[in-house]
Amino acid sequence: MENIERIEEMEQKFNQAFDAIRKMETAFEHYESTQENIRQLNAYLGSKEWKDDLYADEAGILPVNLKRGVLSEDGIWNLLANWHELKERMAQLVCKQSPINPTK
Repeated sequence: MENIERIEEMEQKFNQAFDAIRKMETAFEHYESTQENIRQLNAYLGSKEWKDDLYADEAGILPVNLKRGVLSEDGIWNLLANWHELKERMAQLVCKQSPINPTK
């Protein structure tokens, strides 16, 4: 009976790990695909174009229904800070993982 319980426990761990890895792969692919967007947002924040767009917004030139979250310094700044923090967390996670030999 002990081996049945162990197998059931390991099967549960296997399913959880498999699901987590699959979700992480999908999330990582999406994350990778947005890196150029992040670079462009970083360059946009505080640029002449950003200042011109902010001026147009403050002057009432832009349509009222236009989404303008990018004109908030805090919006892009917070996104960049979160991006940096996530990079640090990923690096720490990778560094503290013990090596696993899949051919073992």
